[in-house]
Amino acid sequence: MAALSENTGAPGAGAVHIRSVGTALPGPAVDNATLGQRLRMPGQWEEWVDTFIGTRTRHLAIDLDSGKPAATLADLCETAGRRALDRAGLAPEQVDLVVMGTASPDDLMPATVNVVADRLRINGVPSYQLQSGCTGAFQAMHVAQQLLSTGAYRNALVLGGDVTARFYDFDVDFATLPPEHLVHYVLFGDGAGAMVLDTQPVPGSLAVRRLFTQLTGLDRAPGQIVHWFGPSDRDSTRPPAEEDYKAIEESVPVMAAEILDDLLDETGWDRDEVDFLLPPQLSGRMTTKIVDLLALPSATEVSCVRDVGNNGNATPFFQLEQLLAQATPGSRAVGVSVESSKWIKAGFAVETV
Repeated sequence: MAALSENTGAPGAGAVHIRSVGTALPGPAVDNATLGQRLRMPGQWEEWVDTFIGTRTRHLAIDLDSGKPAATLADLCETAGRRALDRAGLAPEQVDLVVMGTASPDDLMPATVNVVADRLRINGVPSYQLQSGCTGAFQAMHVAQQLLSTGAYRNALVLGGDVTARFYDFDVDFATLPPEHLVHYVLFGDGAGAMVLDTQPVPGSLAVRRLFTQLTGLDRAPGQIVHWFGPSDRDSTRPPAEEDYKAIEESVPVMAAEILDDLLDETGWDRDEVDFLLPPQLSGRMTTKIVDLLALPSATEVSCVRDVGNNGNATPFFQLEQLLAQATPGSRAVGVSVESSKWIKAGFAVETV
């Protein structure tokens, strides 16, 4: 557990502030009817999605007609990063370090974070890329926070995003896929986000009062697996991705409640003192279930999953972008995330300066 000075956001070592946020989405929104038509799904497709998933639209980094890639993760992160820097009034040469979280880098090498830094004209600084599922953005924030707390750096550009549509196989017979495979084509959207973390507050910035990540997967089977294929196994019959949706449905709400309890205990906030809740964004249906379970009486839900899909490591940035637009001085917000591939809990508590 991090030291108290790293959690409170008070002046001194460890105090960090979210100064700006930028996001990026590829292409137009794809609704369930359009996706179902492309996947050649039967008429009850939309009803199934509405009932069991609750996601209306998503953005995909592929051309649906051809099935070919239309944007890379680096493309989206470059756009999001440039927007975050512009909103912070920060020039590339003023960035002190870059940290990125993703589960779907464009290549194993070079690291996507370095491709993005090059495009943004950032050089001569430490750069880190973390490979993780939905909590990767929180983990990237945590690494940046710890480095900023040393006093050696003043600011950090934190990036997060995922492009999962390139795992789609449009040649399969979708009507025969089991739900645990078909759900991948419904849940996820592509996107990227960026934020500027700073050791100094500016008007409207979000002071980070608590930020943590915690591995909790000991002796637990993965809830999600995404395979890599090389020349020797490219003909494998394994699906590119597998998901134990039932395990996720059972575990994520419980873990979300545990994360919230930690945030409230460490900040000393009462439940009715939280103004905004940024819940896990697996799907629209799951989000509603989790928000009801967490039962924060005065909190406004900040969600995006119903309209942009589950964007993985980009999701918290879309939520924070909404939060910055809605929050007023003194507003308190908590963000909750669960990574199901090997079960990681993550959360943050922020307060508007």
